[in-house]
Amino acid sequence: MIKSCFNNIFLSDQGHSLTVGIGTPPQPRKLIVDTGSDLIWTQCKLSSSTAAAARHGSPPVYDPGESSTFAFLPCSDRLCQEGQFSFKNCTSKNRCVYEDVYGSAAAVGVLASESFTFGARRAVSLRLGFGCGALSAGSLIGATGILGLSPESLSLITQLKIQRFSYCLTPFADKKTSPLLFGAMADLSRHKTTGPIQTTAIVSNPVETVYYYVPLVGISLGHKRLAVPAASLAMRPDGGGGTIVDSGSTVAYLVEAAFEAVKEAVMDVVRLPVANRTVEDYELCFVLPRRTAAAAMEAVQVPPLVLHFDGGAAMVLPRDNYFQEPRAGLMCLAVGKTTDGSGVSIIGNVQQQNMHVLFDVQHHKFSFAPTQCDQI
Repeated sequence: MIKSCFNNIFLSDQGHSLTVGIGTPPQPRKLIVDTGSDLIWTQCKLSSSTAAAARHGSPPVYDPGESSTFAFLPCSDRLCQEGQFSFKNCTSKNRCVYEDVYGSAAAVGVLASESFTFGARRAVSLRLGFGCGALSAGSLIGATGILGLSPESLSLITQLKIQRFSYCLTPFADKKTSPLLFGAMADLSRHKTTGPIQTTAIVSNPVETVYYYVPLVGISLGHKRLAVPAASLAMRPDGGGGTIVDSGSTVAYLVEAAFEAVKEAVMDVVRLPVANRTVEDYELCFVLPRRTAAAAMEAVQVPPLVLHFDGGAAMVLPRDNYFQEPRAGLMCLAVGKTTDGSGVSIIGNVQQQNMHVLFDVQHHKFSFAPTQCDQI
């Protein structure tokens, strides 16, 4: 169990990653921090074939042969039984097989246990179950695996009985490290904020248990409440719908009714020509005026986008938390439309810049406060 721990996370092309020490002695490896993943896994040097696959355009992978504390988990282990794995995925050597997907990357391997070392200020070493394998498709671009922070049984949070954790993402453009806090250090009142601390519930989904759901009930642009039917944001009896907070998603995604309302309102207030072409992950872009300054978007004034939650909490997003400049001369809405049929809306990490967010897993509460994240 982690009582208190401070870590630094780094922005990369695939998301925010944390350097952890794996094994004895510790081998430093970068894992992508994801609140929407239920497993800790990393690429491993299990054989010459996996080593060759890992070497292909990837950073060095963890080598269990160099560790004195590595051990495979048998199929009878509790983690194999309680997770998404079962005896039907058991190898002839009694090893528990996992498969996982993150974005365009897919991985396959076996469950094992190992010593993991955390902490930027004071090291903490703990034994964890994790996935050890290789990528079967895609790439993690600079990282070797995933650090799952979901409420599920195989995640870091559940294995170490972490009752609360928080993070505060520095603005992407600043390229600074961001704090990830566990235990007693995850307390918004201990750190200086630039706005009020607000709290809403973490909502239980009896069907889909991997994600942290929050009760989004409405959206405003400035002082104007948008015509978004509350039912379109609600969780359905079949487990679909609802809104999740996801550190692994870059932009936000809204169900169609909410997205169209936001899009229409944004087009009314942004006095710039709409771009004929957009870029990946962005559905609406505007053409910025030509300027000598590198960041022409800084001169564009727009009202804040406000996310309203049940109980009265409101997350106020300034321009840089819902607009991005992914390409010179384009200012793009960092909100997309949910198209996978799930009906799930997502609050991504663009929206969480300079926002200290706290997941109180024990009491099922989600808190947030505007914060100068590089000052924590």
